[in-house]
Amino acid sequence: MQLNGLFKKPHNELEKGGRTVPEDNHQEVTRTCPKCGWSLPISELWENRNVCKCGYHFRMNARQRIAFIADEDTFQEMFREVEGRDVIDFPGYDKKRKSAALSSGENEAVVCGTAQVDGVPCMLFVMDAYYMMGSMGTAVGERITLAFEYATEHRLPVVGFSVSGGARMQEGILSLMQMAKTSGAVKRHSDAGLFFLSVLTDPTTGGVTASFAMEGDIILAEPGALIGFAGQRVIEQTIRKKLPEGFQRAEFQLEHGFVDLIVAREQQKETISRLLAWHSEGEKHNGRL
Repeated sequence: MQLNGLFKKPHNELEKGGRTVPEDNHQEVTRTCPKCGWSLPISELWENRNVCKCGYHFRMNARQRIAFIADEDTFQEMFREVEGRDVIDFPGYDKKRKSAALSSGENEAVVCGTAQVDGVPCMLFVMDAYYMMGSMGTAVGERITLAFEYATEHRLPVVGFSVSGGARMQEGILSLMQMAKTSGAVKRHSDAGLFFLSVLTDPTTGGVTASFAMEGDIILAEPGALIGFAGQRVIEQTIRKKLPEGFQRAEFQLEHGFVDLIVAREQQKETISRLLAWHSEGEKHNGRL
């Protein structure tokens, strides 16, 4: 009988009687940073506003952003009843919407409402990448339009966080119409002498970039955010040239005058608060408040 190797130590987990999980079943879930490769516990990331030690900004959902930006218990959601629907009978769209709602906890790709930031009232809208990558359909366009119209009527500044893959193809030309619709609402808000602060996060692309996201009086961006209209590969194939390194990233856009300031997440509330306060003082000085 051959006994060679009978008492050797197993070489891998599968040889240990099938045990493939760590002994500590209560080990906290971690996320690996794509920039530095460090694994960070979810709780530690949350405490640091979903930012890695190396400065990489993980994506956030809409409710997380609202919790970080708005004063506690001041956010009052509006327009949640406005939902998308399968307006052109696109195959599988209803199923995709249901899946997006389950994965994101939202019923559309933007959350709107009034809030206060360090005591200054504003209208706040925050897009959610976890609902169909923040794509803009009829409901998203309607909610944002209603937000600007309410802000215009009640003389409120608007703070908007954009994240989007562009117009929602499942709603065809009706999704593209939202570009003009939202832009018209932004223009009426501006004509009333009111302030719109746009914050671009990763990614802000397509029809959202070509409309309201780039129409702010001041445009901020998060570090490393992808900002542009068409994708890099599409542009390179069209012009048949290699684009420069970092093309369409926030730092490139700042250098070329496309955004006004890059603001790390930990400094965003303070920066937004200061800008809103300046606007509020201007309103008082002009006798509008």
